Amino acid sequence: MRRLITVLFENLKLALSSIRSHLLRAMLTVLIIAFGIMALVGILTAIDSIQLAITENFARLGASSFSIRNREMQIQPGSGSPQVFERISFDEAVRFKEQFEFPAYVSLSVHGTGSATARYRSQETNPNIRVVGSDENYLITTGAALTSGRNFSSAELQYGANVVLLGHDVARTLFPGESDPIGSIVTIANQRYQVVGVLERQGAGFGFTDDLNCVIPIMSVRQNFSRPNMNYTINVSTQQLESLDDGIEEATGRFRIIRGDRFGEPNSFDVAKSDNIAQALIENISAVTLAATIIGLITLTGAAIGLMNIMLVSVTERTREIGIRKALGATKAVIRQQFLSEAIIICQIGGVVGIALGVLVGNGISVIVGSPFIVPWMWIIGGLILCFGVGIVAGYYPAARAAQLDPIESLRYE
Repeated sequence: MRRLITVLFENLKLALSSIRSHLLRAMLTVLIIAFGIMALVGILTAIDSIQLAITENFARLGASSFSIRNREMQIQPGSGSPQVFERISFDEAVRFKEQFEFPAYVSLSVHGTGSATARYRSQETNPNIRVVGSDENYLITTGAALTSGRNFSSAELQYGANVVLLGHDVARTLFPGESDPIGSIVTIANQRYQVVGVLERQGAGFGFTDDLNCVIPIMSVRQNFSRPNMNYTINVSTQQLESLDDGIEEATGRFRIIRGDRFGEPNSFDVAKSDNIAQALIENISAVTLAATIIGLITLTGAAIGLMNIMLVSVTERTREIGIRKALGATKAVIRQQFLSEAIIICQIGGVVGIALGVLVGNGISVIVGSPFIVPWMWIIGGLILCFGVGIVAGYYPAARAAQLDPIESLRYE
């Protein structure tokens, strides 16, 4: 056993010595492996980070939340014309809120505009402010919170007062430093609103953020951003997680009656849990993950072929060295281990470099799309194992060929 360990360490030293002796060739081989691993780890790291951002952004809505929204146009199989579903009107949304007796919080919301500009004195935002109309339960059903100020009052909601809850980034832009925005009058899309609250920072994910939102009473949107066929969304948050499915069934049945859906017909609206939306997005990304993995493995296969070719060249160049070692008593197994060790070491160095570059590239993409920085330990460990396997696969044939060389012919090799 001791002799085996001694031979192994000797082969490792010879392999490292050979790598130093042929540094340029070894570095080129390392770069081939590194680029293959970087492509694989980088893409998978970015995808993992995006998945985490999606999960975190939908998780803040609460596991016990679901929404009722307009169903998209559908094309029925065998039918030439698409089936168009009616929008959810204000009257339908209000009737549902009044008639839904399940123990849950219900809020109504409607999109005002997504390209407004907010101003306060000399401060002005970019024209990318999203105006949302909602009610007293907006904070509960969306998982948002106030850092200062208060929620809408019943009178403000009833009469559509020009009051606003500013998103975190909007408040920071209009009121830099330590100035308190509560009570100030701001202009949003040429309408004046009094600030009654500032929303807590919610962060960005997947390129989107709620910190640029301005929330106003739903009646104020109907007055100031009125347009034909406004489409409303109903958000429901049950008081207990265990009652979520019962709440969905109750809400579906109640809204079918309000919409006049006939028995046997499909729903003319969509009911979606917040985690279902996230899961649907993640499932779509999973297909991208599979494609990226295949592309990365193809790249790595090319790197393995390049490594095998370089190792074969190395065997040819060192034929005389092999003959001398055999003449001094080295067995076929020892020669095979030497060249196999060299291939594995080169692969591991390339793997470490590739993993480091892959993590940086993957997280760089994540930062661009607003996803969090992650350290993908699973892909790091998997990359090292994969490099070890590539080293064995790419190095075994050259190592076996070196072991089979005839010592007499090798010593005569010029």
